[in-house]
Amino acid sequence: MSIIRLKNLSKNFKERKAVDNLSLDIEKGEFFALLGFNGAGKTTTIKMLTGLLEPSSGDAYIDGMSIVSDMDNIKPILNISPQETAVAPNLSVYDNLVFIAKIYGFSDLEAREKASSMLKKFNLDSRKKDKAKKLSGGLMRRLSIAMALITEPRIVFLDEPTLGLDVRARRELWYILKGLKGEVTVLLTTHYLEEVEALSDRIAIIDNGKLKIVGTIEQLKEKTGLEKLEDIFLSLTEGDKIL
Repeated sequence: MSIIRLKNLSKNFKERKAVDNLSLDIEKGEFFALLGFNGAGKTTTIKMLTGLLEPSSGDAYIDGMSIVSDMDNIKPILNISPQETAVAPNLSVYDNLVFIAKIYGFSDLEAREKASSMLKKFNLDSRKKDKAKKLSGGLMRRLSIAMALITEPRIVFLDEPTLGLDVRARRELWYILKGLKGEVTVLLTTHYLEEVEALSDRIAIIDNGKLKIVGTIEQLKEKTGLEKLEDIFLSLTEGDKIL
């Protein structure tokens, strides 16, 4: 069952089409990766799906609701962990979680209970009293994702969740993210192809705002005749020509 359905979704900026008639379905509970070089249209797509940008044409349906006409009812069922975290640096780890839960309408008691639960889930309990600005990059990303999930969304958007992290911090976060499978629908953007292979159920590759291919890794291999995801990605995009 599709929980996200894009139908000819487009976004124009002056003379440039950032997203060009994009159509695809994402299933409920799926861990879905959206790949493309910088400027391919990934972040613009997420901004439209989360109500931060209006489409120039086309539409998308989230749990059957139109992003064009019903965004107010869509927003409560989704959340996002953006590239630039929304963490308040001078609040403690615990208080950041409580604060965001209250913003979404939970009572003080509910917010504190949920914050305690997320601290355990993301292995942040030992740092609960630390100010967020004292966290390492990896722990900061954990907190950002925990803040996106504390509202119990049905869909979460992870925009470059491990950007800038070292190998160990990235792998630790992968382990936590794998635990989300089946609990929530995840739309992931990343430049780390090994991350896609480790986490995603299906993959879509876009280039210049256009969908190039979609499927599981095995399906992509069959469609292209190539064995490595890196080779598949480069064969379908213009980035290798630029390089």
